[in-house]
Amino acid sequence: MFPSVRRALTVLPFALLPLAAVAACSSEGATTDCNVNSCTITFDRGVEASASILGIKAELVSVQGDTVTLKVAGQQITVPRGESEQAEGFNVSVESVTQDKIVVKIANNG
Repeated sequence: MFPSVRRALTVLPFALLPLAAVAACSSEGATTDCNVNSCTITFDRGVEASASILGIKAELVSVQGDTVTLKVAGQQITVPRGESEQAEGFNVSVESVTQDKIVVKIANNG
């Protein structure tokens, strides 16, 4: 086999890896917008909402005013709007809290 063809076949799986990571999102009662290192999740209020992103599960537990309690990768954290917390190697920030939706950004620290 020619060296350039062999190199191309070796590099191809790594080139497709980010696409697999982005495509590996699912949700219930939420929508997701992901890239290679982070996801923005818009949770619907009033339903059991969760999303599987970046190889972990994120769940909306409760909302008290502008403070949101989430379960991220099995760890429960409470995050005020506009602030961030760490959970299992992820940076979790609450971007918006409205009557209908909660917008959270989860980024991989690695």
